[in-house]
Amino acid sequence: MILSKEDLIAKVEHSLNSIRPHLETDGGNIEVVDITEENVVQVRLLGNCDGCPMSAMTMKAGVEQAILNAVPEVAGVEPVN
Repeated sequence: MILSKEDLIAKVEHSLNSIRPHLETDGGNIEVVDITEENVVQVRLLGNCDGCPMSAMTMKAGVEQAILNAVPEVAGVEPVN
């Protein structure tokens, strides 16, 4: 079954809820900007996470893993500014 873009976004948002408390502890957050036709999730780090020296690690080890583990339909995750 192919999920609609809205369903994919809902699943991605649900997966991000597992890591949001960690981001919020440091004064940050994350938002889903879009999902491309290739099922690549585009996200934006917010607050203190935007521009943080650890943001690349947070993106790879936290955000990307949370999404890919919970939403197998997603092909990848990329940050946008």
